[in-house]
Amino acid sequence: MTTPTFDLTGKVALVTGGSKGIGYVMAEALGLYGAKVVISSRGKEEGELAAQKLKDQNIDAWYFQCDVTKKQQIESLVEQIVNEHGSLDILINNAGMNIRKKLIDVEESDWDTVLGVNLKGVFLVGQAVAKQMIKQRYGKIINVSSILGAIALPYQTCYAASKGGINQMTKIWADELAEYNITVNAIGPAYIMTPMTKEWLSDPERNASIIQSKMIKRMGEVSDLIGPVVFLASDTSAFVTGQILNIDGGWTAK
Repeated sequence: MTTPTFDLTGKVALVTGGSKGIGYVMAEALGLYGAKVVISSRGKEEGELAAQKLKDQNIDAWYFQCDVTKKQQIESLVEQIVNEHGSLDILINNAGMNIRKKLIDVEESDWDTVLGVNLKGVFLVGQAVAKQMIKQRYGKIINVSSILGAIALPYQTCYAASKGGINQMTKIWADELAEYNITVNAIGPAYIMTPMTKEWLSDPERNASIIQSKMIKRMGEVSDLIGPVVFLASDTSAFVTGQILNIDGGWTAK
């Protein structure tokens, strides 16, 4: 029996929205397990700084500027990665954003902006990367969803709609791409403490309410993402596809 490994040495990974927050943490995790890591984002200065931080940890890392709502930019990004590294084996389809408003206050432009990045962007990147992975007859696609793809919280109309859409796309892509030895899964984090969320989560009442909603009574930490992401990116998950793995301390199971 051949024992599968979590080692990602020789694999080439793309992490969209990889310059900060959970995107950076996931890029770092893949790199520490041996992958060559390409991060992309819209902000060039921030992205280049993030890539350098990865290189400082002896991770093979590169940065490419890309707006995930622009098809031509995405196709150019994939082409550059393949030309430079020979393959594209892992996609962390992470770029996303949120606008929190009451239903009656949501502007049409809010809807278009959030769905444009979170749903259209995930679709466009997934489509471009899948074409390359089909040629290789190998790939790991990990879409970044949210527990809000499964549960309801107020003021999240646009965001929750986009994440529900990601969950369904994940299942459909898994079915379509299975014959090419490509697995497609999603992770659905609950609130994770990062520099970006720290201030919002520091409200005592909000913090207590979130923790009380879980079986594991604490806030999620970035380290909680490492195991699930490396598992889904590695060959240890070769028989796992079409799944939404909620990283939420049991929130969605209650």
